[in-house]
Amino acid sequence: MKILVNGEQREFENASLALPELLNVAKVESPEVVTVQINGEFVDRGLFPSTQVKDGDEVDFLYFLGGGLGG
Repeated sequence: MKILVNGEQREFENASLALPELLNVAKVESPEVVTVQINGEFVDRGLFPSTQVKDGDEVDFLYFLGGGLGG
């Protein structure tokens, strides 16, 4: 299957992958804090195990950093 991961075309042997499996094979850093979008839709963390990524999907791994104004 071919999917777009963070704007980069990737190819995997499987016809589909569960989202946690994709996080592993894509070597995502800090998977415990990553936010995932599939085809422009955010995936609830509780649904990660049951979410399947399929051929042609566009997946984005996003990290939101906290911060503030220094002073």
